[in-house]
Amino acid sequence: MSPMPPPRASTEGRDRRVEQEIAQILRALHAEGPQSEPELATLVGAPFWEPGRFAHALTVAASDGRVLRDEWGRLSIP
Repeated sequence: MSPMPPPRASTEGRDRRVEQEIAQILRALHAEGPQSEPELATLVGAPFWEPGRFAHALTVAASDGRVLRDEWGRLSIP
């Protein structure tokens, strides 16, 4: 049996929680369609997250190309 390949460079060093938070964001966008940032925060329960976690997860997801922001500022999945 060959060893598993190393993780993708873009996810190395990330904590699991940010990946779980990104997954919540992606599920909400998939289920509800494009959302404003405040609407999305409400959908995923971000007011109950630690301060800064939602903004960080959204930034990471956007930098990875997993979340897009349109000309009106609405967030969506590609």
